[in-house]
Amino acid sequence: MSWIILFVAGLFEVAWAVGLKYTDGFSRPLPTALTVGAMLVSLGLLGLAMKELPLGTAYAIWTGVGAVGTVIAGIVLFGEAVTLIRLGSVALIISGLIGLKLSH
Repeated sequence: MSWIILFVAGLFEVAWAVGLKYTDGFSRPLPTALTVGAMLVSLGLLGLAMKELPLGTAYAIWTGVGAVGTVIAGIVLFGEAVTLIRLGSVALIISGLIGLKLSH
């Protein structure tokens, strides 16, 4: 169950990273409130997952899910570049996440 909680925490990390784009420097109240809410949920879930998972593994996977998800969100939502080097870099992150999961 900790792995599922950790994955969901990573998804909320993506949500708050994307939310930051919509806050316009924290000048828009609703996007700001939603972003802060997503931050709190993300950190709360990470803390729950760390009750059973090692610190290094949990934190690395949380940030990795967030990084990969944010790159994908940037491509889908904001038309960011899709290049071979970018996709290769995402593949390397995913490989590292799989390695961490398998080594646990």
